[in-house]
Amino acid sequence: MATLKVPAHVPAPSEDAEQLRKAFEGWGTNEQLIIDVLAHRNAAQRNLIRISYGEAYGEDLLKSLDKELSSDFERAVLLFTLDPAERDAYLANEATKRFTSSNWVLMEIACTRSSYELFNVRKAYHARYKKSLEEDVAHHTTGDYRKLLVPLVSAFRYEGEEVNMTLAKSEAKILRDKISNKHYNDEEVIRILTTRSKAQLNATLNHYNTAFGNAINKDLKADPNDEFLKLLRAAIKCLTVPEKYFEKLLRQAIVKLGTDESALTRVVTTRAEVDMVRIKEEYQRRNSVTLEKAIAGDTSGDYERMLLALIGCGDV
Repeated sequence: MATLKVPAHVPAPSEDAEQLRKAFEGWGTNEQLIIDVLAHRNAAQRNLIRISYGEAYGEDLLKSLDKELSSDFERAVLLFTLDPAERDAYLANEATKRFTSSNWVLMEIACTRSSYELFNVRKAYHARYKKSLEEDVAHHTTGDYRKLLVPLVSAFRYEGEEVNMTLAKSEAKILRDKISNKHYNDEEVIRILTTRSKAQLNATLNHYNTAFGNAINKDLKADPNDEFLKLLRAAIKCLTVPEKYFEKLLRQAIVKLGTDESALTRVVTTRAEVDMVRIKEEYQRRNSVTLEKAIAGDTSGDYERMLLALIGCGDV
């Protein structure tokens, strides 16, 4: 369900590397050429371009981009150029830092990636930061947040479609009992949400809805100002209907007084090759305006052109 427009004939990585080098040379940078190349290559192709560029010019492509570009456009290009696991490791590390800390980004990465993708993020984190993602998350979070986030980022859920309905019914009841008694941080709630497969969780939450007449996230809205409950609801959304979570995130980023470029850039660069088609459909259904139009109305220049190319609305 990716929207990335990759041309029918893709030049050799060495040719793309040469084009990028040309974009950096001479008076001023040719930003459009950078978009034309990088925003229209998939992850494997971008990796080969980085290798080719390093071999030909003795410098990491990311370093060259960092020197040539600036602001939101630079961040969008750099994030998208990174290998997906490397990118997530970078975003997760940033989310554990004092001035850019974000429990939401950690939850989002842990809940919307497949088990193998998340495993690769943890490996990339080891390689880049010489420590584990789990230890950083544990060190930089406290209380209920630590209780939820450490097992989430450590998870390796079963990926199959098999579902145990007896288990779904019994665990729906456990969830209902704990939530009714406002035991939101109960270890059983955490255990179910952080270890069960997504298929099993869907079955459990569907049964919850049918048996108790309310969606679980409705019951978790008892205190709308409780930040931990907000994170818990978002985690459930990410695990079961990620496109709805990302649609809301984009909507909030765009309609905010002053765009939240950080969220906008993160969602577009991390979902362009995954489920952007579904996110765009959800956005139009929910807002009666296309995501393309919303982004175009709220951004400008090279940054706008880069984002539109990534959501599949630029020219190849």
